[in-house]
Amino acid sequence: MKIGIVGGLGPESTLYYYRIFIDLCRQIEELDGSYPEIIIYSVNMKEIMSLRDSGRENAVPLKIVETIDSLHKAGADFAIIACNAMHRYYDEITASSPIPLMSIVEETCREVVRLGLTKVGLFGAAPTMKSGFYQKVFSENGIVIVVPDDDEQDYISSKVVSELARGLFLDETRETYLKIARRMKDEQSIQGLILGCTEIPLLLDKSQQEYLSIPLLDTSLIHMRSALRRSLSG
Repeated sequence: MKIGIVGGLGPESTLYYYRIFIDLCRQIEELDGSYPEIIIYSVNMKEIMSLRDSGRENAVPLKIVETIDSLHKAGADFAIIACNAMHRYYDEITASSPIPLMSIVEETCREVVRLGLTKVGLFGAAPTMKSGFYQKVFSENGIVIVVPDDDEQDYISSKVVSELARGLFLDETRETYLKIARRMKDEQSIQGLILGCTEIPLLLDKSQQEYLSIPLLDTSLIHMRSALRRSLSG
């Protein structure tokens, strides 16, 4: 089955998804160096943000559906959206999509359940932390989502937009993210941290996981791994 990827939201994370895909394929001996076909449609992130900021937010899911339709016409059997924040429209998009979708939120929830965690923190862009779509899916599975304080959310989200989405990964930002995560672990007893923006894993990696002594849940890796598994299973 061919995977269709809605990318460009932003380009750095799309590149990361493809890197994960290549690395995962190399780890599968049965593939013997071959790579299943995938189709990527990189949308114009600025156009999407313009629709949202100009009061035409209802047009955003329609634009994503158009993109998925293009992936379908190009031969994709199912699609993934390489962006956490876009999953706030997931139900609307799914209702109009010509092919099945695989949710980054649902796949991340399955991984948290597999790890036996019951209380996890969530970092991401403002819509991801504030809109409640992560909380809805996780609460149905008995898992509590904890978000940072309002000022911390503003900081995390602003750095996603001004730095991470532009390919800037600064030590100062990394240290502040870790400081917030450490506070949430010490004061709110989170057992893991969801990196709920597809660029955040480019800033925080396994070395930071060792520092925090809790799992860092890379939603991009979880999403792409699940999609590849589905692709290969047919």
